[in-house]
Formats: sequence, C-alpha cells, structure tokens
Amino acid sequence: MSKSGSCPGGGTEMVTNASATWWQTLPFRMNPVLVSIGNFSIQWYGLMYLVAFSITYFLASQRLKKEERFELNSETLQSLMMAMIFGLLIGARFGYVLFYNLRYYMAHPLEIILPFQINNGWHFTGIAGMSFHGGLLGVIAGALIYLRRYTFGRLGNFINGELYGRVTEFPLGMYFPSAPGEALRHPSQLYEGFFEGVVLWVILWSLRKKLKPQGAMLAAYLIGYGVLRFFIEYTRQPDAHLGFVLFSFSMGQLLCMAMILSGALLWIILGKREKKQQAQ
Repeated sequence: MSKSGSCPGGGTEMVTNASATWWQTLPFRMNPVLVSIGNFSIQWYGLMYLVAFSITYFLASQRLKKEERFELNSETLQSLMMAMIFGLLIGARFGYVLFYNLRYYMAHPLEIILPFQINNGWHFTGIAGMSFHGGLLGVIAGALIYLRRYTFGRLGNFINGELYGRVTEFPLGMYFPSAPGEALRHPSQLYEGFFEGVVLWVILWSLRKKLKPQGAMLAAYLIGYGVLRFFIEYTRQPDAHLGFVLFSFSMGQLLCMAMILSGALLWIILGKREKKQQAQ
C-alpha cells in the first residue's frame, strides 16, 4: 500500500471485499482540518472537545432539573463547568508533557503553552499532545478549587489519524497514513471512544441513583475507566519515544493501575466517612 494515499484493492472485487477495503482505508479519506484560513486552521479534534463539553453541560443541567438531591442552581453549574474545563485543558496538556514527552519539552519549554513548533522556525501546529489522565487530575483540581469557594476526544484522534493501534489481522483493522509500514492496525481510538465513552457512560448513568455512598460515582468512574482503558491499551501502539515502560506495560496502563487503585481507595474512604456520619 502506497503512503501517497492510494487505496489497495481493485474495482472487480466482490461486495464484501469492497466493503472491507472501504473500512480499512477510511483513515486515508479523513481530513483532520475542519476549517483553514491562511496558516490558521481549526481541527475536528478541537471541535470534539466543544461537543463533549456541551453534552456534559446538557446532561448535568437536566439532572439538576429532575433530581432534587442536588443543591445547585444553573449559575453555580455554569461556574463549576468553567472551572472544570480550564482544569481539564491545563491538566491534559501538562499531563502529556510530564507523562509522555518531558525530555523534549524540557528542551523546548515555550512549546508547552504556545501553539507553535519553534524547533526549526515558527510553525503553527495548535496545542499538540493531550493526556486523559492529566485531564482527569485537572478536572478534579478545578472542581476542588471552585468548591473551596463554594471520554469525543478519541473520535478527534481518529480523524487526525493519530494514536493508532498495533498491527493486526483482525477484520476491523485499518490502514493509517501516519503509521510506519503498510500493515493493518487496530482502530484503537474507536475502541476507546466506544467502550470508555458510550459503554462506560451507559453503565454509570444507569447506576447513578443506586451507587452508594455519596460520591461513589467518581470512584466508579475511576475504576471503570481504568479497567477498560487498561485492556484496550493492548491494542494501542505505545508512544514511539516511550515504548513499553515497565515489562510489557505501556505508560497508559501504568496510569490506569494508579487510577483503579485511587478509585478503590476513594470508595473505601467515602464508605467509612458515611458510616461515621451515620453513627453520630
């Protein structure tokens, strides 16, 4: 398969083979740029963040209206959302820098906060490199800082053709333009978007009124996401500059282990706190 963008397969193939070829070469037809004006461009990846924020706000506002147990109004929710969004963006960026590419950014510190690559001249790249685990820590920090006063990203990765999976012969495998070689690879971005986004959301949403003690939703999310992401990481290509960090575990899997343990510990602490309050 040519890296110039040509697609394997001929017009005489059977319908099933044509369908398989269409799926396998789909990344070659994906344009990561939504709008481009001169040297400035808006990518689908950024749009996915806006979509995710909008859906989160809509679902949270609906719960406020329908469930009396929440002592928040719409103004408080808006302020809390803004604090969490800022926390997510800052945490995701610095999490990527710290966990995945610290050596490079120590040598190019301005690129941490500037949407330019300045290694060989100034080139607009946008903010390239966001870590979910860092974003999660940022969201929690943003919420805690605010309260002291009072997953669409993967679809964007898929459109960008980044964070592709490992080589596979699985029928769902795809050819990615930016991947080395010409082998089929797991569309691990889609696996993550489906299982960590849709499936996990359905499970947690169905349990939102049943999980105890108070605050257990966060603990359940940490454990659920950590478990799903840990196993999906076996289909995802490790970062080239990191490889396997410890034995056969990637950096993402190590962070997921910490996430699962944190969720379990939080659940235990919340349970003990509730029992203590009930005993008083």
